[in-house]
Amino acid sequence: MSALAAMFRLRPVVAVVSGALSATAVLSASTWVSASAAEPARVRVAAAERVLKDEAVLTTGKGGVTRVRETILYRFDGGKGFDRTFPTRDHESLTEDRVYKIENLRASSPDGGPTKVGSSSKDTTTTVSVSGGQELTGNRTIILEYDVRGAITRMGAAEELRWPVIGGWKVPVDEARAVVDGGAAIRNVNCFTGPIGSTIGCTQYFTNHTHTQGVFAEQGLLPGEYLTVVAGLPAGTTGGHALYERRHTIATAFSVNAVTGGALVGLLVLLGGGLAALYMLRGRNARVVGKHAAEGDHPPLAGTEFEPPDGVRPGQIGTLIDEQADVIDVTATIVDLAVRGYLLIEEEDRATSGRLDWTLRRLGRPVVELLPYERILLDALLTAPDGTGRDAVKLSELGGTFATKLAQVRSAMYDDVVKQGWFARRPDTVRSRWTVAGILITLLGVAGTVALALTTEWALAGLAVIIAGAALAYGGQYMPAKTARGATVLAHTIGFRAFLERGAIPDGAALESRQRIALFSRFLPYAVVFDAVPKWAETVKDAGERAEGADNLYWYEGPAEWDLSKFAESMRTFTLATSGSISQSRGL
Repeated sequence: MSALAAMFRLRPVVAVVSGALSATAVLSASTWVSASAAEPARVRVAAAERVLKDEAVLTTGKGGVTRVRETILYRFDGGKGFDRTFPTRDHESLTEDRVYKIENLRASSPDGGPTKVGSSSKDTTTTVSVSGGQELTGNRTIILEYDVRGAITRMGAAEELRWPVIGGWKVPVDEARAVVDGGAAIRNVNCFTGPIGSTIGCTQYFTNHTHTQGVFAEQGLLPGEYLTVVAGLPAGTTGGHALYERRHTIATAFSVNAVTGGALVGLLVLLGGGLAALYMLRGRNARVVGKHAAEGDHPPLAGTEFEPPDGVRPGQIGTLIDEQADVIDVTATIVDLAVRGYLLIEEEDRATSGRLDWTLRRLGRPVVELLPYERILLDALLTAPDGTGRDAVKLSELGGTFATKLAQVRSAMYDDVVKQGWFARRPDTVRSRWTVAGILITLLGVAGTVALALTTEWALAGLAVIIAGAALAYGGQYMPAKTARGATVLAHTIGFRAFLERGAIPDGAALESRQRIALFSRFLPYAVVFDAVPKWAETVKDAGERAEGADNLYWYEGPAEWDLSKFAESMRTFTLATSGSISQSRGL
């Protein structure tokens, strides 16, 4: 820009300045008129802290370093120093920031101003603090010097310097002026005033006659506003470039890199190894089952007597199959105790009692042949809440009182399958150990993921630990492993279940109807475990209809006008009611 053009550029400025002076004169006059009424207030306004003049010289250098020397005339009113805020981080994208680095801060003063300088960064800004050891009043000159890197941007065949050199004050600025020394011919200049990102031009900007300096000026900046200078330089003048840093966000915290990718691969190896270990622990069971299932497909029948596979009882079968002592296994054991002559199940007359209920009555058969868990169950059923024995109990009376005793029965069932040699350790203990370990690993993974997400980009590694822990907690349900003996019994059990699911045995002339009823009754507790009660109850019903005068079973008695034609529905309802009663907890 020529000197003549600059002079024309300054014409409107003269008018503006003249108007500003006129307004100042009027303001001064009005202030003087009111001085007699409010002299203390006038003094405070005149003495309020502000920047009277802020002049900066920016010198570009090799490597893109721009040196700034700023001469500040500051009016103090009891303060020990001041703060200035520079924008030093700009969010360019979701994962990347453009950064500006302020270095080599130093301050000096020729007239006793503060000279202790420091800086602190927070979010997208850096605050420069200049302080002294005593409270100050009046005008002081402070020279602030620093280097800024990252203010140069490569733009095709040019470089551009853009920096908010003056501003970020907490007080107003009366006069701001900046000079850019490019060290080469400056192609173009521009400047903006106001908040960062403002497109409002400043009061004055031009180049000197040699085009090696850009000059920028602004009259009056409000607190928080900036004077941003822009100067275009030939390509290669400084060799500088924009600086970028990866921003730490949720997106970057879970990014895939060598570490997190390796963790995921390691997780896959771990899970694959876990599956292989499960196969080694349980695959042998599967092979034995496949080999011997056919052998168990035809349970031994000898005349009127039936023996289940290896003499296994219903509660044992239920625990062996799914490795859990379920409520249905306990219910099947109650039915089995009745079939074997330890209990009599009496169905109450709904018309008389007003509801469907059953009485479990003790019979006089010795208990020496009972397994420990069966003895515990029988005692629990026929022991009153006060600890006294009883000969009979209504099923409805068990609701809410039997839940704690049920836990003892189930624990004894787990002990039994270990004693039988079917498991090396109690299945519930094995499941608990693996599940607890999985939960602990999951919680550790959650804590680690949070910590990694807040501080690094390796949070995916923590997520891998969470997945591994959850998989271990879930897989713990399948960790109990049967012994070879247990696997063989399971094979016979699978065959026995297939036999029961067919729902019938061959007719034989030697089997009379009552003998068939007893035989089918013997099957029924196992049908409870295998969820085949409806089919086998119908079988008992059919056998009873063939027998003359068969209106009850030796172990199940119905009310008046009841016969075996109603047995199927009665048995279905009884098993459901029993499971509900013995597992119900008393509410508070």
